[in-house]
Amino acid sequence: MADLLVVGDANPDLVLRGGDVVPAFGQREQLVDHADLTLGGSGAIMACGAARLGLEVAIAARVGDDELGRFTREALRRAGVDDEQVDAAAGEATGISVGLVREADRAVLTAAGALAALDPDSVPDELLASARHVHVASPFLQPLLAEGLGRLVERAQAAGATVSIDTGWDPAERWALPAQALSGADVLLPNAEEAIRLASGADARSAARALAAAGPVVALKLGAEGAAAYSGDDSAEVAAPAVEAVDTTGAGDSFDAGFLAAWLEGQPLGAALALGVACGALSTRAAGGTAAQPTLAEARALT
Repeated sequence: MADLLVVGDANPDLVLRGGDVVPAFGQREQLVDHADLTLGGSGAIMACGAARLGLEVAIAARVGDDELGRFTREALRRAGVDDEQVDAAAGEATGISVGLVREADRAVLTAAGALAALDPDSVPDELLASARHVHVASPFLQPLLAEGLGRLVERAQAAGATVSIDTGWDPAERWALPAQALSGADVLLPNAEEAIRLASGADARSAARALAAAGPVVALKLGAEGAAAYSGDDSAEVAAPAVEAVDTTGAGDSFDAGFLAAWLEGQPLGAALALGVACGALSTRAAGGTAAQPTLAEARALT
């Protein structure tokens, strides 16, 4: 039995850093200092982070039968992630994201490509039954996954798995997901802006409490402030450690991996939060989401 099955996005990221990264139209050409082609996608980054921590991880995703798809699958395999359920679909282009990074902020441009065709109903029951935990990543980028999210949560739990969701950002700004998915999941992993929009809250912490009141554990990512978590009457908050950050791409996905690794061990809420914060912080030491992901020993040394 695998520790973790990730259902979500897997694609390359082209990360541009330094120099004049804010684009200007009018046929202008601008220079940036660094360009890195790395493994991206919230689901893929989270899967690699969990594997780096020592979990047995598989991912169900969709790529094209093209060079970028082969790049994606090879990167997953190098990270120790089982890619057998990554469908390389003929006639579809692999999704790709371009990250424009400046200081502690970034903008992301994504061409969804094959990501949009990931159908949660095609994930076999026996695959769900083979995992202790199912993590769903970026449903807003994958419309079939968003529409079928409630069914996937119910099927995974019926198969004996616990379920977490990291919704990611909604490019359409509708923030509509099946209510039974958000309330029925065991863990939700939003960042501050996502929590506010998911719960129509005035601020991130009150929004996270409202989401937790519906049932799930909510681990709220607060960027440079660290993170907070809410579960029934229990709560915890952990400050972010000081690290020399190069690129924050995927830091939230590495947080997800650390938090869930500890939560699946039955560790207290504060301990799970601390491991998540350490994993997220350490992942920012290099460009892209996976190059600096820590081992379990490295992450625990920072907690």
